[in-house]
Amino acid sequence: MVEAEIESFLPLQKILKQWSDRKKWVEEPLFISYLFVYINQNEYYKVLDVIGVVKYITFERKAAPIPEQQILAIKQFLNNEEDQMISSESFKIGDQVEIFRGTLKGLLGNLVDIRGKQKVRIEIESIGQSIILTIPKSYLKVIKGS
Repeated sequence: MVEAEIESFLPLQKILKQWSDRKKWVEEPLFISYLFVYINQNEYYKVLDVIGVVKYITFERKAAPIPEQQILAIKQFLNNEEDQMISSESFKIGDQVEIFRGTLKGLLGNLVDIRGKQKVRIEIESIGQSIILTIPKSYLKVIKGS
């Protein structure tokens, strides 16, 4: 296989997986089936020739560019140390929530899982596909309950 030499970014998050006999921390993509590439117009088809690539995310039949600022925000979010603030807000599965702190500030989502005392998983509708993030409760506020 020939190396394509295309600059890419695959954001990974650490998740504690449970097997029948043990728990283990593993890294999984933050956005399932998404790989971000930094290309110029001449490299558009070069990416599509890479084994495993299916298509670009498109809007109005054009590849959707992601601003560098948003990629930097994702990188900063992934590199951020665990927040030690405690949330006193009460959350229920199904709540619509807003991220009001951190690099993902302003995103809206739905609470899909409560992970321990201070972490939750939220589903965010983004670029045409739902993504699920594990985030500290202290970053969230409820917009409306279920």
